[in-house]
Amino acid sequence: MGQLVNGEWQRKPLLSGDAFEREQSRFRHWVTADGSPGPSGDGGFAAEAGRYHLYVSYACPWAHRTLIWRALKGLTDAIDVSSVHWLMEDDGWTFEPDEHGIVGDTLAGRTHAHQVYTDADPHCTTRVTVPILWDTSTDTIVSNESSEIVRMLDSAFDGAGATGPRLYPPEHADGIDAMNARIYETLNNGVYRSGFARTQDAYEAAVYPLFDTLDWLEERLSQQRYLIADRPLEVDWRLFPTLLRFDLVYHGHFKCNLRRIADYPHLSGYLRELWQWPGIRETCNIAHAKQHYYASHESVNPTRIVPAGPVQDLDEPHGRNRF
Repeated sequence: MGQLVNGEWQRKPLLSGDAFEREQSRFRHWVTADGSPGPSGDGGFAAEAGRYHLYVSYACPWAHRTLIWRALKGLTDAIDVSSVHWLMEDDGWTFEPDEHGIVGDTLAGRTHAHQVYTDADPHCTTRVTVPILWDTSTDTIVSNESSEIVRMLDSAFDGAGATGPRLYPPEHADGIDAMNARIYETLNNGVYRSGFARTQDAYEAAVYPLFDTLDWLEERLSQQRYLIADRPLEVDWRLFPTLLRFDLVYHGHFKCNLRRIADYPHLSGYLRELWQWPGIRETCNIAHAKQHYYASHESVNPTRIVPAGPVQDLDEPHGRNRF
């Protein structure tokens, strides 16, 4: 693993202490409808079809969010995508072609994701992450913060081809923000804090709150179909990539093994329903997800053996008749 230090790639341990700490995103500009400044960063990034390029990993839950929003908002023709390879080693994310032809920098032919960062800022100092939203007009990175990219896709592109209802409607903003905060801290990021913990205390400080949150979500979904409204909103779709990877990867690889999602009847039915939502399964690549975690994290899985299971059938009936 590594990061950029003044534009130079350097190997660096993922952890510096006993507990996993996620680094803040480096680029925090916003695409807006008219190019005016957003909540942070500089202005000048107006929403236009064909102007922006999205760099993702199909393995990464944070990048998966942006693929979901691109699909749900009808922006697949307006925003092109390049994917990194599922294997991340000492030189970080690469565009080494895979056997299925879905990996590669279709915009500029780069070989490594860190080159996207140094093309935007030759003196960049940051961990190289995906997703990356690139502006082809100014040749720079707009944002590498997934939670902000999805809100841009949700609201800025109404005049540039976006379709469908808002996933962050104002009337539910407070409820979404509150639920996002708990789910992110204890579950979305909690699986990493459990999996990369270096001491028993750090592991237990992460894994028990994680399952408290899963139990809370199960109880909530026993009373209502979605987390807040009568349709899936931002908080539902931010949760989905973690639920999708949970039994596949986090339960075994990250030792989040008190229970599986399959053991929660309402959460598992909810997962299947979101998987079957129009356009969503096309944003998923289960093979990339499993291979990435088990083969890339040598400190967690020294043999790099990718397990054969579990067997999942997300196409089976998803519980629409629960209520």
